[in-house]
Amino acid sequence: MWISLAIDTDDVHADVLSDALLELGALSTDTHDAAAGTEREQPLFDEPGEARGEIWSASEVTALFEADVDILSIVQAVAKTARLSSLPSYRITHVEEQDWVRLTQSQFDPIRISSRLWIVPSWHAVPDPAAINLILDPGLAFGTGSHPSTQLCLAWLDSNLQAGEDVLDYGCGSGILAIAASKLGARRVVGVDIDPQAVAASRSNAMLNHCEMNVEFSLAHSAAQAGTRQKAWADIVIANILANPLIMLAPILTGATRPGGRIALSGILAEQAEDVMQAYRPCFDMYVAQEQAGWVLLTGTKN
Repeated sequence: MWISLAIDTDDVHADVLSDALLELGALSTDTHDAAAGTEREQPLFDEPGEARGEIWSASEVTALFEADVDILSIVQAVAKTARLSSLPSYRITHVEEQDWVRLTQSQFDPIRISSRLWIVPSWHAVPDPAAINLILDPGLAFGTGSHPSTQLCLAWLDSNLQAGEDVLDYGCGSGILAIAASKLGARRVVGVDIDPQAVAASRSNAMLNHCEMNVEFSLAHSAAQAGTRQKAWADIVIANILANPLIMLAPILTGATRPGGRIALSGILAEQAEDVMQAYRPCFDMYVAQEQAGWVLLTGTKN
């Protein structure tokens, strides 16, 4: 058993409290919006390349401790470190030992993308054997299929991919988009990622789906040609990352798309769409194709 300590604070003291809790033996700390899930929730979005560093004005810092610690002494010590005039409001809960793998798995159920396309976690039974089922075990990689941007990309592939096309999945994560492209009829699929564990998870998922023969995965450290020395080879380039990386990757993704080929980009909030489209408009007729829960998918044909 562990003890979870939650302390109410603000954007001025949150970082100091978090650091102090770690110094006092916390196994982990987390800072989040104290008003999350209410009408006072404060949306904040950070991306690689941005130095905003904003923290919620009403924050809650939580820390996990061994069960035998003296919580009152810890709260007194962090209040002193943060130079608070009085003890902050705090709460404790007990965290029981659990089978964390099974608990995590229980949060993911099969997801229906379209009338013929499903995402099925590897520990679930297939709900529709006649459908195109993407059997997925994300492991330590991003991409369970539950995020709106992933679902936007899958729906776009389902509606737009033509049999026999070559596809590049840039930032493949769990390999879900690359595998979907293969099962939807792509001739050749290349997936790249900067994370070795993502590449390993993608290869494992390709084997689960029996599509490793026409899908290859590799690291993208020097992947200007996305795992191949050929230029402008892909009929479809799809990338579900974040707005800033997509802007920086515009030369690479543009260079991999053949003339007349199409690009599909997601991981983009609606308010970021114009900035991303501007980076690709010199070579693509970009537009917003779909939107879901505030996230958009951008697409265009290379001129």
